[in-house]
Amino acid sequence: MTKKSMGIHHITAIVGDPQENVDFYAGVLGLRLVKKTVNFDDPGTYHLYFGDKTAKPGTIVTFFPWGNAYKGKIGDGQVGVTTYAVPVGALVFWEKRLEKFNVPFSKKIRFEEQYLTFDDPHGLHLELVERQQGEPNMWAIGEITEAVAIKGFGGATLYTANAEKTAELLETVMGFERIGEEDGLLRLRAASDLGNIIDVKLSQVGTGQMGVGTVHHIAWRALDDADQLDWKQQVETYGLGVTPVQDRNYFNAIYFREYGDILFEIATDPPGFAIDESPETLGEALMLPAQYERHRKNLQRDLTPIKVKNLD
Repeated sequence: MTKKSMGIHHITAIVGDPQENVDFYAGVLGLRLVKKTVNFDDPGTYHLYFGDKTAKPGTIVTFFPWGNAYKGKIGDGQVGVTTYAVPVGALVFWEKRLEKFNVPFSKKIRFEEQYLTFDDPHGLHLELVERQQGEPNMWAIGEITEAVAIKGFGGATLYTANAEKTAELLETVMGFERIGEEDGLLRLRAASDLGNIIDVKLSQVGTGQMGVGTVHHIAWRALDDADQLDWKQQVETYGLGVTPVQDRNYFNAIYFREYGDILFEIATDPPGFAIDESPETLGEALMLPAQYERHRKNLQRDLTPIKVKNLD
């Protein structure tokens, strides 16, 4: 029997200046900076994690901020749009907030839901949608209260070089449920209440180019290490090559590139983000993996200082 995906664990993107990144996602969108660490493969670069108050899977967006990197191109083989879910009745607040911070937006109706669509400062395509499902986010900053705060991911729109094969993988291998088709998008649903709605764009938009303003990969949830190994076997049986398990400190990860050329990850829910910081102080200190701890002084000297600000 096909396993049932619980949906998105996290999404990782490439952006520019790290302080601009923090100002927008923490200051404007009100997400909590839950982890400040470094890129394990390039420790001179931050790896910043934002999420809800408790850093639950399904709420986490992560960034590699390369201030001098070239601009990317959003296209096939990438997450084209990242969707955030807000409480029912909250879109009026978010319209006013985006206007307050001079963020251009438009309104769209899709699958009988209204969306606010806009870009972040580095060109990532984002949208907000009201959803009943999902626990409230208790993290408050400035004018943002739990009544309007972003709960986590609503889902994502996938731009793929092979929509038929991408949809087949999601439906027959990962257990997503096909629930509709509209305006050139196929909608599928996972089993959880956050990060569960995936729209697959059925037409190609042109090959994407990795760089600032693009999503690097999308990660799906595994309940634990054993569940992750089951997923690894299932994906390999389908015919795709999967990496060995990678220790990412806060989760274990496996990676594979699906037939539509999107990089997929499957990440474990545990151990979570409170293994090296208390829940109360998440994101406040620079946390380093053991192999880089001896370089802390040099890394702190070279990394651009960042600060979460209340922009209200």
